[in-house]
Amino acid sequence: MKRLLAFALVVVASFAVIAFTIPGIIQGTKLGLDLKGGFEILYEAEPLEPGGVVTRDLLKQAAISMEKRANRTGVAEPEVTTEGSNRIRVKIAGVVDEERVRSIIGRPAELQFRSADGCKPEEGFCKVELYGSDFVEGQAKVEFDNLSRPVVTIQVKDKEKFAEITGRLIGKPLAIYLDDELISAPEVQGRFTDGTAMITGQRTIEEARELAEIINLGALPLKLTEKYAQSVGPTLGQLSLQQTLTAGSVASVLILIFMVVFYRIPGVVAAFCLIVFTWLLLAIFYLMGVTLTLPGIAAFILGIGMAVDSNIISAERIKDEIRLGKSVPSAVRQGSRHSFRTIVDAHLTTVIAAAVLYVIGAGGPVRSFAIVLIASIAVNMLTNVALPRFLLPLLVRSGRFAKVAHFGVKEREVGAL
Repeated sequence: MKRLLAFALVVVASFAVIAFTIPGIIQGTKLGLDLKGGFEILYEAEPLEPGGVVTRDLLKQAAISMEKRANRTGVAEPEVTTEGSNRIRVKIAGVVDEERVRSIIGRPAELQFRSADGCKPEEGFCKVELYGSDFVEGQAKVEFDNLSRPVVTIQVKDKEKFAEITGRLIGKPLAIYLDDELISAPEVQGRFTDGTAMITGQRTIEEARELAEIINLGALPLKLTEKYAQSVGPTLGQLSLQQTLTAGSVASVLILIFMVVFYRIPGVVAAFCLIVFTWLLLAIFYLMGVTLTLPGIAAFILGIGMAVDSNIISAERIKDEIRLGKSVPSAVRQGSRHSFRTIVDAHLTTVIAAAVLYVIGAGGPVRSFAIVLIASIAVNMLTNVALPRFLLPLLVRSGRFAKVAHFGVKEREVGAL
């Protein structure tokens, strides 16, 4: 009786937790552009000047710049990734004004150093003294002065021009703008003739690093050419989501019915474990902030199929042990033990295949499929391999479910093997 009560408590507590958390999980799960609508663009980066080279660092900095530009348009969590040696892929879901966002993120970062020399008071810093192209690429660095305060060192290409500007503006601010946004306004403390200078005033090393990054972003000599574009309307994305959920719900119900009808008690345990599996996997995606796409859902459904397969292998081995004439408790114990290696071998080969997909996958959809598949296998081992081995013996040892019919075996089949 105690074992039966323990089983009931586990089931009731699990369903209570699922019912309490699942609305928030579903509401908070991020959807990809193929489910929510949006656009995806693949850019190819080229140097602006002949003989230039697109390095890995320049490509990463350009991606950071594009992500910041997208954030300034009000887009929530854009996905900007580098691919290969000269490509950047941008994915933005839930966009209303697509053309505006595309026009902003596709142009190079515009860095300007401005002064108020010759400007009216109401005009502020109206005179552009230097552009991002005037700086040596990637040379803005964070260092420390004699008092261990963080400073940003910069280097310009034209030393004479920089000497003239700094000499003219001694004691005056030289404001730094990125895309017409004021970033900093340090005061010129002297005339610099060697083409290098230090920007002071940053209170923390994080502020100094951010400023150095901004200057380097503005100095990127990269030209971005659109090579591929895909746009999904909100209506089409919503339709895809509805159809996917409908198909998944119908398939899940049919699977649960099949498990219960065909395998009886092991089927009931399997049905419960499948529900826990689905909830736990969604919860992990929610906590990790994973963006769910159609390939990800395909991997999710494949994971459910593998979870069902794990339960079927265990149930069939238990039925085989019963047919051999073993008692139900012994059959459950031996069947679970014999099926474990088969399940692990099958999952291990799938993990290897998914890992290969992730490593060589050229695009986001392939990697999304691989990540979700690996995560589903890990959760499956916990919920559909370990959990049934805890719950099923509780029912068997309670004494209420010791008949072979409770495991889908007919009396005349016992001893047939």
